[in-house]
Amino acid sequence: MKKKHNWSVLIGAAFLMASSAIGPGFLTQTAVFTEQLGASFAFVILLSIVLDAVAQLNIWRIIAVADKPAQDIANKVFPGTGYFLSFLVFLGGLAFNIGNIAGAGLGLNVLFGISISQGAMISAVIAVGIFIYREAGKAMDAFAKTMGLLKIGLALFIAYVSDPPIAEAAIRSVNPTQFSFSAVLTIVGGTVGGYITFSGAHRLLDARQTGIENLGSVNKGALTAIGLASLMRLLLFIAALGVVSTGVTLNPDNPAASVFQLAAGQFGYKVFGVVIWAAGISSVVGSAYTSISFIKSFHPKILQYNKAITIIFILISCIIFILIGKPVKILLAVGAINGLILPIALGVMLVAAYRSKIIADYKQPLWLTIAGIGVVAIMVWMGYGTMMQMI
Repeated sequence: MKKKHNWSVLIGAAFLMASSAIGPGFLTQTAVFTEQLGASFAFVILLSIVLDAVAQLNIWRIIAVADKPAQDIANKVFPGTGYFLSFLVFLGGLAFNIGNIAGAGLGLNVLFGISISQGAMISAVIAVGIFIYREAGKAMDAFAKTMGLLKIGLALFIAYVSDPPIAEAAIRSVNPTQFSFSAVLTIVGGTVGGYITFSGAHRLLDARQTGIENLGSVNKGALTAIGLASLMRLLLFIAALGVVSTGVTLNPDNPAASVFQLAAGQFGYKVFGVVIWAAGISSVVGSAYTSISFIKSFHPKILQYNKAITIIFILISCIIFILIGKPVKILLAVGAINGLILPIALGVMLVAAYRSKIIADYKQPLWLTIAGIGVVAIMVWMGYGTMMQMI
């Protein structure tokens, strides 16, 4: 019997993944690398879109066909691997969530003049409210869609007023004059690394939009998510390029805010407040949801108290931020760490695609497998190149 596609859930899953990707770290990374690489960053973005799409299609399809969360699939491939993967994703999600809370707090600080800590606490309460709501799944989908559209609309406005050199960016997207291993690793890691790519896939699991018969819609959901995140990345890049091409230097303490403020003055600064709050709060929701989804199948009590544990995860992230302070450098570092997690996660999923005890009689398209192996190899190479640069 063919399952009925729930397009609201599919689009919600796509926005959840995209919103998880478009967090404060995403804004910071884009501004920093645009200033470093100029128009040549367009090539890095184009390369990352291809890598993102291949990784996400493989992972979403295999999870949908197996009808199991990633950690259970990993444990069936190699016993214990699921626990290791969950540990990496959970810690990465917690580290990112500290940055997400900080970004949301900074947004309210910009908008209303309250302290960043107060803004973080208010934002954490709002995120908790989404999970307390009885129809948490629907609320999460609606919230992700609203925040995603808001971020894209405001980024489009800033990209327009910054008057960027579009022609040069188009040329450099295929003929770069500069390249950075760490930029690719961080950008891919910040888009589909760590917990991010699994956020939408696990949302489809919870909504029972799985199985071979639903692969067409799973493909659309996966590519829509990458398209949304990539559109936001391109808009932010174009906006930042318009600013840095005039010769100004971005504020290293808050490069993303510099882009908005230099492009549109005080109004642009307020727009940045809205964008980074929307980015922070939506990523808090996505990170918390997905991080907990990686441990809830390990014990019945975790599944029973899933909602309460998710809320505690958000509150702990908030408390750690208030105690530690601004994790600006951590946002860049965690993006790179998530990029290192990706080849492990994707590699395990590719092996699972050829285990009949996991995927039954499903046949993974050969081109997708080959492309997936290519992404694993490239990400390992980029990771090695990045570490060599650091030594």
